[in-house]
Amino acid sequence: MYAKLSLIFLLSIFSSLAIATDLRLATTTSTKGSGLLNVLVPAFEKDSGYKLKVFSVGTGTALRLGRQGKVDVLLVHAPTAEKKFISDDYGVLRTAVMENDFIVVGPENDPAKIHATKDVSSAFIKIQSSQSLFVSRADDSGTHKKEMSIWNAGKIQPYGDWYYEMGAGMGAALQTANNQSAYILIDRGTWLAKRDKTNLVVHVEGDPLLLNPYHVIAINPKKYPKTKFTAAKSFINWITNIKGQTIINQLKVNNEKLFTGLKK
Repeated sequence: MYAKLSLIFLLSIFSSLAIATDLRLATTTSTKGSGLLNVLVPAFEKDSGYKLKVFSVGTGTALRLGRQGKVDVLLVHAPTAEKKFISDDYGVLRTAVMENDFIVVGPENDPAKIHATKDVSSAFIKIQSSQSLFVSRADDSGTHKKEMSIWNAGKIQPYGDWYYEMGAGMGAALQTANNQSAYILIDRGTWLAKRDKTNLVVHVEGDPLLLNPYHVIAINPKKYPKTKFTAAKSFINWITNIKGQTIINQLKVNNEKLFTGLKK
């Protein structure tokens, strides 16, 4: 009986230790949809000994999880919202990780006549004025926030039968755009990973407004003392230094980079 109780006691200790090493990461659907997490997560777990529990959601939801203290670290791509998160004392150690860009894709017949337009605000105005179908993620993600900033730049409030609000992730929104022969704003990483499954083509790219930077942020331990701050710092250090940056820079689809790390 004593041996049995001792075994149960030891197992409970080991179970507690395993839970203690979990690191909760809230990140965007684009890091999952692009395939980046499939490479980053096992590499970090192997190098660090931590077990990553990943919540792949829109950036808005990721930031809300951070505000509620339900995660330990964020990897997101909405600079204005991130800075507000920091100024409200919910996050610390905000550090640049990587970048890519957004593009506008749509049907090959291009009903809005936006192909090769370099000014994305002008392209959005043409989409709205021609009432061409446009699919919005409408999920408070980093992509949705970027989309809304472009509509605002053109002084347009998008609504009507031509404007379809999904309330869904990038993969589902892209599939809907493909099925409906609609335009959509998408991050390049997800596009490169999924374009072969669509009939859509790239119409707008290269506008500086479409730059898409990603940052990593630790949850403020003074706000939430029970978060795993040491583990979060370990993840930040790993992803912003040579091992993590090498993985980011080497990830390609058909010899095209999905993201550019900030350390070459």
